[in-house]
Amino acid sequence: MMKTKMSFLIAFFGSVVLVFSSCNSTGKKTQENEPLIAEQQETEKDDVNLQEYAVAYFASGCFWCVEAIYESVEGVVEAESGYAGGTEINPNYNDVSYGRTGHAETVKVYYDPSKVSFFQLVQVFFGSHDPTTLNRQGPDKGPQYRSIAFYQNEEEQKVILEYLDLLREKKVYDRPIVTEVSPFTKFYIAEEYHQDFEKRNPNQRYVQAVSIPRLNRFKANFPHLLKKEAQTH
Repeated sequence: MMKTKMSFLIAFFGSVVLVFSSCNSTGKKTQENEPLIAEQQETEKDDVNLQEYAVAYFASGCFWCVEAIYESVEGVVEAESGYAGGTEINPNYNDVSYGRTGHAETVKVYYDPSKVSFFQLVQVFFGSHDPTTLNRQGPDKGPQYRSIAFYQNEEEQKVILEYLDLLREKKVYDRPIVTEVSPFTKFYIAEEYHQDFEKRNPNQRYVQAVSIPRLNRFKANFPHLLKKEAQTH
């Protein structure tokens, strides 16, 4: 039943495959005292003027996973992990992870609109997580892991809502979609050790059990949207 629905969307859009699967349960993603081994410290972000690019914001579970997914997409220049959707000023990971701030783990996506559209970023958003699980994504539970598609203007809001209408019209999901469609207000960048976490800590236990499998599922279903280097890893 699900394969038939997904096949319809592939034919309809010609460039989207939706993936709905749960992560394997491994418990909380890191312990407070667990050492974080930065095996790949070098990044290119310092060499890029990010002010030249458009930005979009999405929350769909652990930001380690979401950041890695968007950074594999052609046209995405950089993705940063952080917090949004709540009211607390200058939140930190400790407070957010205990669900005390109203914020969700969010990724800020810098992208080149000439190479990837906001519509495609929305497709990636819905196609790389389960938008029917309330306050949960895979093994991670709590409002800080809820599904939110942020919009910055009426056009972005229209794109998100029309795509949601299509998903519901075609009954792609067997359960109601609980994704919040929210106006963007403020993004707080997360602590430095969260940035490029999956890339820098490939042997960390949560990354091995949850993040990498989630990224690989995305790659398998969106090969046409991947950067060349992402296709070979």
